[in-house]
Amino acid sequence: MPSYAPVSRDRHAGKGYLRSVGYGVAATEAVVPLVAAELPKAAIAMPIAFLGQEGGFRLVALLSLQPGRNLYVGPDGRWLGAYVPAALRGYPFALVRQEATGQSILCVDEGSGLVVDAGTPGADPFFTEGDGPAAALRKVLDFLGQVEANRTASERAVAALAAAEVIIPWQLSVETPAGQKNVAGLHRIDEARLNALKDETFLGLRDSGALAIAYAQLLSMGQLSVFQNLAQLQARLAQVQARQQSAFEQSFAVPREDDITFDLSRL
Repeated sequence: MPSYAPVSRDRHAGKGYLRSVGYGVAATEAVVPLVAAELPKAAIAMPIAFLGQEGGFRLVALLSLQPGRNLYVGPDGRWLGAYVPAALRGYPFALVRQEATGQSILCVDEGSGLVVDAGTPGADPFFTEGDGPAAALRKVLDFLGQVEANRTASERAVAALAAAEVIIPWQLSVETPAGQKNVAGLHRIDEARLNALKDETFLGLRDSGALAIAYAQLLSMGQLSVFQNLAQLQARLAQVQARQQSAFEQSFAVPREDDITFDLSRL
């Protein structure tokens, strides 16, 4: 579980960080938040849904229909899909909203193993010698800031879709060892309701950016079949990894004395 701490000069002036080389940290995430700006790419790479939560809905990418499993992350942490959600690309950094002030501050996952001493080969420093944020860190903050700003607009647009009553439960099920199990909490756009809206409401959704979100979600529903393909790929990769691990372990095995033979003609 991530252990986020605020980035500060007092805490990180003598530290650096390594770039994350995989997405193993997200291997148990079945859903990941999305923002509207990334939907054109996300909609053709993964199913998109609305996750029911207190007070409304949250726009998310579906990475599996099984809780605790992400089919897009391979056994070695590689991302297996065509698009990586922005929420994962900033790791080990994240903007964390403070409940007391409502402001978001830059934090880093200190339990990631990516926070190291300054000067470590391959590491970027947090701060310059003048105590200002280093150039690479400013780029991270700018990226996360853009995502956060778009998240606010996305939340308003999703709220508009909910107010127009075009978001309905998405009836999905998944095969488990115990049989078929319904997937709870997911919602989708009802295309018939969307098309039946009064002109004023429909145009209001268009102007707020909500209509683009609705159509992206409808388009993405055709990506449900990707889960079967990813599950098959995961199985093949697991077999390859198991064979490699077995070969590695055997290479260090000490042969039994009665298995050792010498061809004296070759000495």
